[in-house]
Amino acid sequence: MEVTSVVQLDQAKAKGEYPNLSLRPLQVSDVEDFMVWASDEKVTRFCTWEPYTNKEDGLDYIKNIVVPHPWLRAICIDDRPVGAISVSANSGNDKCRGELGYVLAFKYWGKGIVTRAVKMVVETIFVEWPHLERLEALVDVENVGSQRVLEKAGFQREGVLRKYFIVKGRSRDRVMFSFLSTDYQS
Repeated sequence: MEVTSVVQLDQAKAKGEYPNLSLRPLQVSDVEDFMVWASDEKVTRFCTWEPYTNKEDGLDYIKNIVVPHPWLRAICIDDRPVGAISVSANSGNDKCRGELGYVLAFKYWGKGIVTRAVKMVVETIFVEWPHLERLEALVDVENVGSQRVLEKAGFQREGVLRKYFIVKGRSRDRVMFSFLSTDYQS
């Protein structure tokens, strides 16, 4: 089931210089903002995909992958996308767990934006998907910034999965993080 709700950070919880942080579905009309981060080699270094080099490929990705995705949201400041965050569902015996992923424009790194976005997802995903018991995130062992994001958001570091995933032709070690539905304190 697709959820189209917009998540707005409670103003009382807003910290830092970005009080108007929200999550909403990424739309075809967001392609220019999408290209800012999707074409940046610094941003895509640990992503499974290569940087997008033209707007047409970006549009195809948004139309064919993003729009039909069951839970992919733009991370927005003042309703302008500066990144994206997603939860990918599993099925069958694995339907109790989902995988979290996110990306953020370089200009906004180190400002707590993704940490807040991850917390916003945790506050809603277990309600929106009641079958979900575990939210996982797999992070490249060299992506220390992303590991800190997850730790600050309350995820537990479970260990390193050696030579777990091929990224851009190289097998990479991944750090497994998890957040359980029972970890959430409302």
